[in-house]
Amino acid sequence: MTETPAHTALWPAPHASGAVTATVHVPGSKSVTNRALVLAALAAEPGWLRRPLRSRDTLLMAGALRAMGVGIEETVSSSSAVAGGGNGTGEAWRVIPSGLHGPATVDVGNAGTVMRFLPPVAALADGPIHFDGDPRSYERPLHGVIDALRVLGARIDDTRGSAGALPLTVHGCGALEGGRVEIDASSSSQFVSALLLSGPGFNQGVEVRHVGGALPSMPHIRMTVDMLRSVGAQVDTPEAGGEPNVWRVAPGALLGRDLTVEPDLSNAQPFLAAALITGGTVTIPDWPAHTTQPGDALREIFTEMGGSCELTEQGLVFTGSGSVHGIDVDLSEVGELTPGIAAVAALADSPSTLRGVAHLRLHETDRLAALTKEINELGGDVTETADGLHIRPRRLHGGIFHTYDDHRMATAGAIIGLAVDGVQIENVATTAKTLPDFPELWTGMLGN
Repeated sequence: MTETPAHTALWPAPHASGAVTATVHVPGSKSVTNRALVLAALAAEPGWLRRPLRSRDTLLMAGALRAMGVGIEETVSSSSAVAGGGNGTGEAWRVIPSGLHGPATVDVGNAGTVMRFLPPVAALADGPIHFDGDPRSYERPLHGVIDALRVLGARIDDTRGSAGALPLTVHGCGALEGGRVEIDASSSSQFVSALLLSGPGFNQGVEVRHVGGALPSMPHIRMTVDMLRSVGAQVDTPEAGGEPNVWRVAPGALLGRDLTVEPDLSNAQPFLAAALITGGTVTIPDWPAHTTQPGDALREIFTEMGGSCELTEQGLVFTGSGSVHGIDVDLSEVGELTPGIAAVAALADSPSTLRGVAHLRLHETDRLAALTKEINELGGDVTETADGLHIRPRRLHGGIFHTYDDHRMATAGAIIGLAVDGVQIENVATTAKTLPDFPELWTGMLGN
């Protein structure tokens, strides 16, 4: 018998029969893992990455760095697995920097961090590095990185497809002059992070000046800056009294370090949402008291929507009240949380307006259009605005929830399925992009 391809298979979203009570160990942060891999690859000495996320995006990053000559050794320690408290595994990656070199081919998949963070690394390699990826990756904005690298002295061939997009080849010559560059990063904060991460390896370092509209996802830039400083880089930022929208990284050697990756707080969202909409309690172990992860905003947002939370020795304990309220919220700094918030809002007792996320039209899919279409096809009433969504709750019914190869669309559909019987998620396997084993974690939470 021929198996149904994963991208067309339908997954019956589990329906909650009562309040959810569970402890869910969320795997490590994709954003931290991929930044840490880049910094370790550019360091002057080996480093360790403990409890990294193993997902499609992070394995693509590791594979790309290996293709450029970086050594990444994977180990699993039974003792560290116990000490780790269950945040994935006791796995550790030892990253051994070496002379970056080509020729090499990098598969970026549809990972924004890979397609944007690695061309600057490739500019420091000796030889050509070719970048290609999934069809959707050709449509995602990359011009900010490409144009900036050319200004900084890199030679890039992007003539095989649309200019300023994949596929492309970076012709590295072992060094890059660096210096000052102006970019418009209003479509992705990753443009800024990409240049800052490799900046210490440029001869003059780098000065990045954002000259466009509002910058989305500022917490991710702060994450990049904090991680750079943790490995010895000198970084000047607007928050530290510098010029607005200007970041400077001085040239210098980076330290190898021993880093334990935090749980991915954005990937905790569907599990917290389960407590909120069922009036239950979900505990997420190892939730950090201080973090730059955007997902930490869930504590405030979901509390406003009807829950309560407490940070304890066991982790973050989140409890739903049995009622879900609408919200009017600017999500410009935490746009990746929009699909899950929209799913909860569709089940609320009053309307919601989600603002500041026009840039989501350029993510894994056009998330605003996709959320509107899929929720409305289940009986909802969602309209797009210039920069977000307006959601009027309606009684929803079962049906197919399409994901468009977008992991956060899949988890949004699963959230709705908890409260609406008969929801089927098309291609739930796409969650492996950042949250491996999501179906098992989800059914385990429900005790199924």
